[in-house]
Formats: sequence, structure tokens, C-alpha cells
Amino acid sequence: MPKPGGLETSVANITHHLRGINFPATKKQLLDHAKGLSASQPVIDVIKGLEDRTYSSMADVMSSYGKEKAA
Repeated sequence: MPKPGGLETSVANITHHLRGINFPATKKQLLDHAKGLSASQPVIDVIKGLEDRTYSSMADVMSSYGKEKAA
């Protein structure tokens, strides 16, 4: 997973490209949704780097993102 930190992979940009998704959602559903909203490759790469599981909310996604970012 690319090391987040730039504007492309900001929390706001990631949540923007996941707006309107229904939870719970799997990692695949997150990816498909972001691609459907024309997310940039860095955003797609961040989502690909998330743990492969079902997410219960946007807060759950961001918590996982924060853990990956810190790793």
C-alpha cells in the first residue's frame, strides 16, 4: 500500500469517493463504489490496502485506514 500523506489520499478525498455507499460493505464493494465515482489511482490503492473484511460504517473504514497508515 502506498504511504498515505498527500492530498490524493487524504481522509476527505477517500470519504468523498465513498459517499453514498451503503453499509455494511465489503472491501470489494468499497472498491467498486470508488471506481464508479472515478476515484484516482492513489485512492483505489488505499482501499486495496485495507483489510479484506466487511465494514460497518465510514468510521470503521477510516479506523482501518488509520491503522494501515500507521503501519
